[in-house]
Amino acid sequence: MKIELDLSRRADATPAQARSLAGMSLPALKAEMEALGLEPKKAGMRAKQLRRWMHHFGVQDFSGMTDIAKELRARLEETFVLTRPEITDHQVSRDGTQKWLTRFGPGIEGESVFIPDVGKAGALCVSSQVGCTLNCTFCHTGTQKLVRNLTAQEIVAQVLIARDGLGEWPTSTENRKLTNIVFMGMGEPLYNLDNVAEAIDTISDGDGMAIGRRRITVSTAGVAPKIPELGQRTNAALAISLHATNDDLRNEIVPINRKYDLQMLFDAIRAYPDLGNSKRVTFEYVMLKGVNDSLAEARDLVRLLKGVPSKINLIPFNPWPGSPYECSDWATIESFAEVLNRAGYASPIRTPRGRDILAACGQLRSESVKKSAAEKRREALEAQSE
Repeated sequence: MKIELDLSRRADATPAQARSLAGMSLPALKAEMEALGLEPKKAGMRAKQLRRWMHHFGVQDFSGMTDIAKELRARLEETFVLTRPEITDHQVSRDGTQKWLTRFGPGIEGESVFIPDVGKAGALCVSSQVGCTLNCTFCHTGTQKLVRNLTAQEIVAQVLIARDGLGEWPTSTENRKLTNIVFMGMGEPLYNLDNVAEAIDTISDGDGMAIGRRRITVSTAGVAPKIPELGQRTNAALAISLHATNDDLRNEIVPINRKYDLQMLFDAIRAYPDLGNSKRVTFEYVMLKGVNDSLAEARDLVRLLKGVPSKINLIPFNPWPGSPYECSDWATIESFAEVLNRAGYASPIRTPRGRDILAACGQLRSESVKKSAAEKRREALEAQSE
């Protein structure tokens, strides 16, 4: 069998310059193979082989891909790499929580967190953006301006990095440490829905990482128009970052509510596909002392959720440097939960994890800064003069 390759493409590429295939979706891999000169049918076959080696076996070297012709492997080695983005920091909490700070490009860093003993075995909290535009007042990420959306490949790379660290290769259906993915890291996923949907397709692919869609949860602060579309495109579980039961308070602590109020939000939630007892909406409610933690507000929450298959995660506020809030007293949180439980709602109190490494809910924030074009030009000139 003779393979015709376009040897002019990326002829000057070096391993340092070459783009990584790791984390690419199957359609993207097929496009890369076609660009290398393979006819569409063969490109599709090679893309599936690459996907399995990278996302089922976790390989980072083309030489081990024994069912791919040597000539093509050599060309792949000349043109691409299989490396992950650079890990600039890795911290492990006293409770076993792990946090990775990953550099996706110059000045582009995002955080992801592995939390053991969550879900079936353990959950990875991934970021969909670097920074955030929502400015929720209780959230540390909200103090960092949006730098940019992460690509689908960059989102998937966070899962690859975690599975590398956990030794989760090859993919197995038994004794996994990482079973759940939650889009609850940096950023608002529904402001990056195209890349989030593509990443979910890759993460859930049964011939790759094989993390089922029912074990993937996407959390939104309330981008109402995109909520039904999320369900239609991904079939992922839905979580709502709620935190208040009336528009006045929610306008203050979750400013997106000024654009999409509670009425609009709940209309969108009720339009989410396939809601029922086996597919409930998770409502996240951070407990802020003297702000949203009264028993009256607990009863208002019960009324607000009427008719929506729901569970409520009560989240003790996790402090961060300069935060303006305090966590509700434990007795107050338990009394709040009791009102919800009596009304028939599962309302676990989330145990704070990773607080000592600023990896808990609401604590993620990188030092990436969005720079103006003028700043970038000035820095480039200074670098050239050194």
